[in-house]
Amino acid sequence: MAKYFDVHPENPQRRTISSVADSIRSGALVAYPTDSCYALGCQLGSRDGISRIRTIRNLDDRHHFTLVCQNFAQLGQFVHIDNDVFRAIKAATPGSYTFILPATKEVPRQLLHPKKKTVGVRIPDHAVAQALLAELGEPLLSSTLLLPDEDEPMTQGWEIKERLDHVVDAVIDSGDCGTEPTTVIDFSGGGIEIVRRGAGDPERFE
Repeated sequence: MAKYFDVHPENPQRRTISSVADSIRSGALVAYPTDSCYALGCQLGSRDGISRIRTIRNLDDRHHFTLVCQNFAQLGQFVHIDNDVFRAIKAATPGSYTFILPATKEVPRQLLHPKKKTVGVRIPDHAVAQALLAELGEPLLSSTLLLPDEDEPMTQGWEIKERLDHVVDAVIDSGDCGTEPTTVIDFSGGGIEIVRRGAGDPERFE
């Protein structure tokens, strides 16, 4: 049965966030809010967490997992960024964007796209997600909480608790955070490809 945490959306309770972070370090899979939908998250190197996310979402091995980072310095540890890409991403973060980039050796192999050796990264503009990332001190391995055969993600923490009670370990509820996923920008091919248009304004990359 999943633990349920009711967290203030702008001033998250430190003790609660610390408790969730401890659970993640112990191998927990959590549902948490971001600036674009709820997400499933686990510790970076958790094979069990990755497997559970794949099962819940019915994902194949070509799915790009996302490393949700606290800030740009942290993001830079896990992906290769040239100067032009650096400036473009810096100007758009924090925000509702996911960037696909070549991964560094810091990224566990099971997270990489099998052919491209790339990974998704993002910096959310959401107080609860930022507080959790600050407490963890490392990125959260994440994927949008969109269930198979459903068109939109769930938006209510209590609903997530009811439906995923036996497949996740914790749910952080800080209110509705929308149904529109991130805009996905792929920089890995040498140019700029808009893979998905979502909550982040894609015009800046056109």
